[in-house]
Amino acid sequence: MPNTMSDDDQKTTFPALGVMPELCKACDKLGFKSPTQIQAEAIPWALKGKDIIGLAQTGSGKTAAFAIPILQGLWDKPQPFYACVLAPTRELAIQISQTFESLGASIGVRSMVVVGGMDMMTQAIALTKKPHIVVCTPGRLVDHLENTKGFNLKNLKCLVMDEADRLLDLDFGIKINQILRAIPKERNTYLFSATMTTKVAKLQKASLNDPVKLEVTGKYSTVDTLLQYYVFLPFKRKDAHLVYLLNELAGNSSIVFARTCNEALRLSLLLRNLGFPAIPLHGQLSMDKRLGSLTKFKEGDRNILVATDVASRGLDIPLVDVVINYDVPGTSKDYIHRVGRTARAGRSGKSITMVTQYDIELYQRIEFALGKKLDLYNVDSDGVLLLQERVQEAQRLAAIEVKENDTKKGSGRGKRPARGDEDMADAQSVRQRALKDAVKSIGKDRKRSRR
Repeated sequence: MPNTMSDDDQKTTFPALGVMPELCKACDKLGFKSPTQIQAEAIPWALKGKDIIGLAQTGSGKTAAFAIPILQGLWDKPQPFYACVLAPTRELAIQISQTFESLGASIGVRSMVVVGGMDMMTQAIALTKKPHIVVCTPGRLVDHLENTKGFNLKNLKCLVMDEADRLLDLDFGIKINQILRAIPKERNTYLFSATMTTKVAKLQKASLNDPVKLEVTGKYSTVDTLLQYYVFLPFKRKDAHLVYLLNELAGNSSIVFARTCNEALRLSLLLRNLGFPAIPLHGQLSMDKRLGSLTKFKEGDRNILVATDVASRGLDIPLVDVVINYDVPGTSKDYIHRVGRTARAGRSGKSITMVTQYDIELYQRIEFALGKKLDLYNVDSDGVLLLQERVQEAQRLAAIEVKENDTKKGSGRGKRPARGDEDMADAQSVRQRALKDAVKSIGKDRKRSRR
């Protein structure tokens, strides 16, 4: 039962959708002036008690689209463990819980996060306090259903599967099936996804009852306010090009996406050795460090986040100016989610994809899926070459630090402490002087060539 929506319908208000006054006030406080398209389509159906499958691009406001109806249902019939939300990553689960608590603060809603990387016993004790909403990753929820005495979801009224395509890409299918067997069949189910994959279609048939299908975007799309570029470069100059780009974009808030945890760590160390305020975010960090990195980046204490795809889905990080794909994403879907970290909520943004001689086929697939050619980002080759020597030294130091980190991890002595702010400032001033000298040198060479 697909739904479409006219431009006039999109200009509606939360009260017009049937949202109760207390939640309308909460929306206004959070800056939600008017519903997004997915919110305007999903909320009325959810309030009527229909199951929903919602397909919408990243940054479209999906969280509020299911949070508002759940909170309104909870107001009408308050009970513990009213709703359970499944999310693919710990960071996204925490963010969803924060949205529930912000929207439901005036009506006394209690939300709890149940994810890995945190103490099971502490979580078990918190579950005995019977929160209204549990936001979790599937694996940890199954652990509690199997091992925490007295905990069950037999009276659950609503199940949400957010970023369902990602949940299934991460092979949570078996865990989700276990959860479905442990909860009532008589419930409301909301399934939200960026794309309709074969796995998502099978999950829809298994878990939803006569759902309303809402699709507000095509399978592959990026927002019009996003400027998309590529840089073609030799593999051996990849790090130097990254340093050049970040220096050109100095002052902007940037996310650099790498393919692996090890590469994200190496790049963050390399950049810090050159004085850039970079911090890593990847799956091998402890939960505290992951949240610490995310908080520092969100609050502007560090303006370069070097991350794996753990940061590409669902996270609402305001004011990201630039996304750099250091490694070309493996699929066009991953590309769309990565670049969707910028140009959110009507703002403009920029993405740059670094393409080496080994990435051409992957890159061409992305262009084909997008249905357009990306623009070439102009790079001063002389400027890159001038940086190469310093970058090589930073590479050497980063390799040593990565090796030390692996050795300490293996011996159980913990990780090397993070470099302090004073060291960062010293290194940054060195980098700035070096880069100024490099720019001056390029300028002199150009003047000579003109003569």
